Amino acid sequence: MARIERAVVIGGGIGGLTAAAALHRRGVRVTVLERAGSLEPVGAAISLAPNALRGLDVIGLGDDIRALSAWQGDGGLRAPGGRWLSRTSAAAAAERFGGPLVLLHRATLVGHLAALLPPDAVRTATDARLLDPGVPGDSGRPARVGTPDGELEADLVVAADGIHSAVRRVLFPGHPGPVYAGFTTWRVVIPLPGVEFASHETWGRGRIWGTHPLKDGRIYAYAAAVAPAGEHAPDDERAELLRLYGDWHSPVPDVLAAARPEDVLRHDVHHITEPLPACHHGRVALVGDAAHAMPPTLGQGGNQAIEDAITLAHHAGDLPAYTAARLPRTTRIARRAVRVARFNLMTNRVGIAVRDQAVAALSKAGPALLLRGFDSIAGWRPPQQPYASQHTTQGKG
Repeated sequence: MARIERAVVIGGGIGGLTAAAALHRRGVRVTVLERAGSLEPVGAAISLAPNALRGLDVIGLGDDIRALSAWQGDGGLRAPGGRWLSRTSAAAAAERFGGPLVLLHRATLVGHLAALLPPDAVRTATDARLLDPGVPGDSGRPARVGTPDGELEADLVVAADGIHSAVRRVLFPGHPGPVYAGFTTWRVVIPLPGVEFASHETWGRGRIWGTHPLKDGRIYAYAAAVAPAGEHAPDDERAELLRLYGDWHSPVPDVLAAARPEDVLRHDVHHITEPLPACHHGRVALVGDAAHAMPPTLGQGGNQAIEDAITLAHHAGDLPAYTAARLPRTTRIARRAVRVARFNLMTNRVGIAVRDQAVAALSKAGPALLLRGFDSIAGWRPPQQPYASQHTTQGKG
């Protein structure tokens, strides 16, 4: 196994910062190159499942993030008129998966991750390009990364530069890259004082809405709808949400009444349909969306980036082992996320009726039947200790 002393991380998002923190913890000298002017991410909230939280345990952050869990009591799946299709609870989910599901703002997670790094490890407002992937082994040829301030050499380059990764295009020029998933999403994080609700996701005809509490007292709401690529509202996106969801059950109208147009973020969903031949080439490893961008329907995009980062730090000197550990799993999860998107966002009225009846029947037969499908995802454990805090080691995955 090759010794890794210097690493360059291209991209200062969740995957890149987790990889940097994990490598730093193993004694690697790390430089993170982020093209944006600051690390504050563009986005809203992220859901972390027990698999990702176990990964964060490896870098000493798991319990700090678990403490931010805000979901208490009941929650579940609803129809637009308000009927509950299925119910579960935070306690049942935590018992099933060996820990809580934590929803927090992306900026909060990024701040915690950045705090694990030396102050001079992160360079913002820095464009980076891969000049040479290098040759692993005994050749002595490091990878080379170009920046406006000159070239950097590294034993390992971590490409965490997102769904439209320039590094991926250099490494695998024949790969088709991401494609439009057929739907668009909206996200809102706002205060909603005085409105009580149970955490929920609601499925309509080609449309989804979710409302969930955050620990800081704000709420996170998201929506998704089948739409042509590149489409935007003729006025503003809050008005578009009112047209699509304004007559749905409470608290959806309350959220829309409290939101301002500038609070609403809209992004089309793209994903990688053809798996990469490998998660590495030369001395370069791809993590997160750069490697396996997937629809958000399983809430696993950021979770899989964390898994990637922790696994990569473990196999940093043996990148084929990293690919062997990550490519089959991420391919399965990405394909499943596509299937779930088709199921959640179906537009056929007869199919929707059958779907809702099936979900309701499964829920009545036992909530554990619905949770069981998530076992293989939430049950992941990192390749190195500690697997998790002592109170969260008994997941059923």
